[in-house]
Amino acid sequence: MVLCTASFTIAPALNRVLPGSAVRATVSMGAGYDAFIKISEGAVDKVGAAVYSPGRWSGSEISTKAGMEELAKKLNPVVGFWDPLGILDGDLKPETVGWFRHAEIKHGRIAMAAFVGFIVQSNGIHFPWNIQTNFGYDLPTISFGDIAAAGGPGDQWDALPTAAKAQILLVIGFLEMWGETSAALEMDGEKHYVRGGKPGYYPTLKGRFPHPVPLNLWDPFGFTKNMSPERKEKALLAEVNNGRLAMIGIFGMMSASKGCTVPGLDAIPGIKPYAGEYMAPFTAADSSLPYVERMAQYIGNLGW
Repeated sequence: MVLCTASFTIAPALNRVLPGSAVRATVSMGAGYDAFIKISEGAVDKVGAAVYSPGRWSGSEISTKAGMEELAKKLNPVVGFWDPLGILDGDLKPETVGWFRHAEIKHGRIAMAAFVGFIVQSNGIHFPWNIQTNFGYDLPTISFGDIAAAGGPGDQWDALPTAAKAQILLVIGFLEMWGETSAALEMDGEKHYVRGGKPGYYPTLKGRFPHPVPLNLWDPFGFTKNMSPERKEKALLAEVNNGRLAMIGIFGMMSASKGCTVPGLDAIPGIKPYAGEYMAPFTAADSSLPYVERMAQYIGNLGW
């Protein structure tokens, strides 16, 4: 996400900083780092006003508390609008509304995939081929069956080779970066969700890179391509509701696997107990990575 979009031009010969074309402040570079940081409170105020100006938001997406209240009634007429933390109270900016809407949609999608994946992995369902072979580097051969035999989903993640974990996390990082890149969104005729763009929209991958990309991350088979706007709106409401339920469901199953009492889930025999730490992506077995060995010393030793 772009934190500051004010256009700055550095003019070393003149020792000054020019936001756009207007002179905002003059800085003596020889005055030291502290003097450079403390350019002037007035300049900071002006830059801040430019960055957070309501004029930077444009579009027809929901941007007010009233709009969120109306959306809540469409999502669940029984519960309606419920904001116990008062997130939408006070000096509400449209960027805040866009951020929270996008966050809920994205986390709901991830939770739906995780919920289905947890069930599949808990039942020992896996691909029939190898996840790793020799590759000419004297590596042990590891099959998906070997990973599935480690236990539940948490144990299966811990059993992955360090290189596999690193690759997965790097791909996730790339997808996050691409989804937040304004240039990628603009190539699709969209805007960033904190600039009035459509919450939940993920930019196209096909045709955007030098190498072939056969499918897009969102709707890879084009099921929503020919939907009417009304049908898409109804489908998004269903998606948000399913995502909310999936977020509760995946955390319920994770909690049950840790021995917590979760009504309706803790008695399911297919949820295998997990002795590891869900919030630690690496274990002592991944100590070849920087800082992991020290991090692993705290797993299970923080009182919970």
